[in-house]
Amino acid sequence: MSELDLQIPSPFDPFAESNAEDSGAGSKDYVHIRIQQRNGRKSLTTVQGLKKEFSYNKILKDLKKEFCCNGTVVQDSELGQVIQLQGDQRKNVSSFLTQAGIVKKDHIKIHGF
Repeated sequence: MSELDLQIPSPFDPFAESNAEDSGAGSKDYVHIRIQQRNGRKSLTTVQGLKKEFSYNKILKDLKKEFCCNGTVVQDSELGQVIQLQGDQRKNVSSFLTQAGIVKKDHIKIHGF
């Protein structure tokens, strides 16, 4: 038998490292700001991944007052607490979180179209 017959290829996933680093719900390093489409032109902005030491209700109160929109804090089984705001507030929320010193700019990921 030659050496080629004895070599058995092992399964190799070239994207395993990038998937482990950048998994959406599992990564605790980043704050994810997403937009969800509702009915027609209506949309919903969600903020997920803030540290548990922050008071979500106080952040929500400041966001609602700053951007003149309504919102709520939702408890999700997989993602934990998620802040939901009415409308497309992705850029506003990103700038607010960096100016308030809650999150650094390079730890924010903005998702959406």
